[in-house]
Amino acid sequence: MVDEQRKEKGDTRVPPGLVRFELLHEDTGTKARRGRLHTPHGPIETPIFMPVGTVGSVKGVGPDDLVNLDAQIILGNTYHLMLRPGEPLIQEMGGLHRFISWDRPMLTDSGGFQVFSLSEKRKITEEGAAFQSHLDGSRHSLSPERSIAIQETLGADVIMAFDECPPSTEDRPYLEKSLARTTRWLHRCVKAWSRERSSLFGIVQGGLHEDLRKRHAEEICAVDLPGYALGGYSVGEAPEAMHAGVAYSAPLLPRDRPRYLMGVGTPLDLVTCVEQGVDMFDCVLPTRCARNGLLFTSEGKLVIRNAAYAKDPRPVDPACSCYTCRTFSRAYLRHLFAAGEILAMRLNTLHNLHYFLTLMADVRRAITEDRFASFAKDFRARAHAQEAERTRGR
Repeated sequence: MVDEQRKEKGDTRVPPGLVRFELLHEDTGTKARRGRLHTPHGPIETPIFMPVGTVGSVKGVGPDDLVNLDAQIILGNTYHLMLRPGEPLIQEMGGLHRFISWDRPMLTDSGGFQVFSLSEKRKITEEGAAFQSHLDGSRHSLSPERSIAIQETLGADVIMAFDECPPSTEDRPYLEKSLARTTRWLHRCVKAWSRERSSLFGIVQGGLHEDLRKRHAEEICAVDLPGYALGGYSVGEAPEAMHAGVAYSAPLLPRDRPRYLMGVGTPLDLVTCVEQGVDMFDCVLPTRCARNGLLFTSEGKLVIRNAAYAKDPRPVDPACSCYTCRTFSRAYLRHLFAAGEILAMRLNTLHNLHYFLTLMADVRRAITEDRFASFAKDFRARAHAQEAERTRGR
């Protein structure tokens, strides 16, 4: 009743929600933060990496694997799920958690990034976006109201505002028009949001322009929400430019709310951006690389399809405790990949996700112990040395 009265009065203030962020510790040497996000499906320890389950499945692994890996939260995507199987069916099946047999927290993307990446197959207006399905060419539309309705039907713990995600290298006049529209869309999202089960996060855009980022952060954060995200990074710019942009933008977001950097990134990206105060990350990188035979290890990247591993009895990473490394040799994994066996995808994915999630556990420990500055410095030094060695060995 209170929410309805606020909507009628145009009041966008958010009452105490179902998602609550607890800031536990701030590293003394950096801007890194240790926190806990309380959700209806359990707590999430931050900083956190969130595996991407675009269509209700993290490719190559099952929910039991994810639990064993201690994945605390996974993502689903509004665009893909609305097209197939459709939110009415998921609602009939009891919501997304029950449909995919996942009882831990979930976050859903608004679908905006996917729609805007369709390029020639979509048209953006003040109302929203009209687009053609990448599956069969059928016509659909997404508006702020429609995106929120779908996400609430899916039942995610965290839902994202519908925004436009132009490339960070887009020209300034277009970015300015896009930011203004995204702000207007956020206010429509807030009015459509019921606040019953899902907590809405706003998204700050602005490309690589610091003044636009600052202006948009002020506009988005003026709306009291349970959390805020940085969008429009890692979409074409150099990693160094992205890191500099996040270093400027992350502190613009409220200290007492979770800060989510969308679509990022590599292990080096995660460590570098945690250092600037980011709490939440997602990226398809570990699962996509796994399916293509690229594995992340404590000794650098390893391309398992290479002939050099055909007779290698060692595990992928001697320092790793994942099921793949405890059980199988590089030679066997290389054989599976060369033979096109589905098991190769699963074992590679288990390893890469274990690497990313273990890295974040190490990050949380370093922050708690006030040694994240040295942790990050050492990690960057190793990463740069390993990449230089890999480049020389090509």
